[in-house]
Amino acid sequence: MPPIKTLMFFMLASLALGSAGAVAFSRNIIHSALALLGTFLGVAGLYVTLSADFLAATQVLVYVGGTLTLILFAVMLTARIEDMKVSNPSQAMLPAVALVGVVLLVLGKVAATTAWAVNERATNPSSARLGHAFLGDYLLPFEIGSVVLLAAMIGSVVLARRAVKRDWERE
Repeated sequence: MPPIKTLMFFMLASLALGSAGAVAFSRNIIHSALALLGTFLGVAGLYVTLSADFLAATQVLVYVGGTLTLILFAVMLTARIEDMKVSNPSQAMLPAVALVGVVLLVLGKVAATTAWAVNERATNPSSARLGHAFLGDYLLPFEIGSVVLLAAMIGSVVLARRAVKRDWERE
């Protein structure tokens, strides 16, 4: 009998791939959005099996907590969504299947030829290595990225503020 980690990997991979297939081939956009939840959770579970705890938590917080919620609100608040019979038509299926086949071949080749270090990951959690990298070798790029994101956030607030004017500001 295979080890429990192998079984968990295949179960989580099946969840992610099955849900992704449901997202792509569902004719109802609400079902596609809900199937996306299974895809995100399956990927987060795969991160856990790879001892990438920080990425798993980020996957759940950002994608499940933020992106999926935004998608569901957008779908639910769209006017007359129930009138749409086919919201995800299957067009150009042959080129899509060919592209997926090529991508799977390339990913299989990369996975088969990569030397995977198994023992190194289990001893040191990914969040600890990531924290040491951010506060060591990559401190300057991390801080520059933080300043750029802060400037973008301030700029978006300024632009949004200009769009909404009070009565006394219009004169």
